[in-house]
Amino acid sequence: MARWIAGLDGCRGAWAGALLDLDDPDRHRSALFPDVAALLDAPERPCIVGIDVPIGLPDRIIGGGRAADRAARARLGPARASVFPMPPRSAVYAPDYEAAKAASREASDPPFAPSIQGYNIFRAVRAVDTLLRERPEVRARVHEVHPEVAFHTLNGGRPLGLPKKGRRAREGLDLRRALLAAAGLPGALIEARAKGVPEDDHLDALAALVVARDIRLGCAVPLPDPPERDAFGLPVVIWAPALRAPS
Repeated sequence: MARWIAGLDGCRGAWAGALLDLDDPDRHRSALFPDVAALLDAPERPCIVGIDVPIGLPDRIIGGGRAADRAARARLGPARASVFPMPPRSAVYAPDYEAAKAASREASDPPFAPSIQGYNIFRAVRAVDTLLRERPEVRARVHEVHPEVAFHTLNGGRPLGLPKKGRRAREGLDLRRALLAAAGLPGALIEARAKGVPEDDHLDALAALVVARDIRLGCAVPLPDPPERDAFGLPVVIWAPALRAPS
């Protein structure tokens, strides 16, 4: 019986996805999905999905972000800015940015407001949050990851030192490709970028796939440990892959 896993990364209003059969690594595909449900209900019906989106929204935030955000930022060190601290649930569901900032300050200690970059992902956060609350049977399949946390871990717990964008983007992307190959992903899958998916989003989906694999194999690391849960029972945790020594 096939054991399909998947990784998802937000991509221009859709989701860049990568799927792999753990029992037959020659079976894999990359695709662009309109929403998370489309992947969950795809013919492969992946048993574990790693997704780069916050899951679990506390009603009140203590300490400048969810415990998962703080743990991930501590893990990344100098690259911590890539993890946007999530505000409380009321802010994520606010009707506009000004209302989101006010709601966040009201329900956080010390008070803080989401950045505009963080606010720009709230639509995706709401979509996944709604999906998991309306379809509780899929909760055990969908797990929050963060690509830069994954790559940092795959690099032996060391900062990569190279960005995915800008003047040195090619070096940064090539380093991430090498880390994915060293982590055991098939080369053909690493090269199988779907039409319309930018290279960095494809690589991030593959990083999420590595974490999904380690969750399925029981060796992924929860940040924090143990995970917290929000008022709806959703876990507040960012999963990292098992630590590997760089080759």
